[in-house]
Amino acid sequence: MKKRFDIRVMDHVFSILSDKEDSYVEGVVDYVNSRAHETRKAVKDSTDLDIAILVALNIADELFELRSRHERNVDRMESRTAELIDYISAKENIL
Repeated sequence: MKKRFDIRVMDHVFSILSDKEDSYVEGVVDYVNSRAHETRKAVKDSTDLDIAILVALNIADELFELRSRHERNVDRMESRTAELIDYISAKENIL
């Protein structure tokens, strides 16, 4: 069941609905605010919109990297599984 959360991101208040746990939503908000704070320190004289876009791009980059790493891991597991199946089949043929 969805629950309403009033969150503050970069000093802007949003009301959102989520079926996630309170701690999960708080963690996401904290993460975004932390990234925004880091970005604001690195990029002086920028607007909230500039910061928000840079944070979104950085988080999207992280997501794409994680997806790519996940796909490589799945490919490795599938390859290793096929090797193991071939090995087991070969052993069965010997016996």
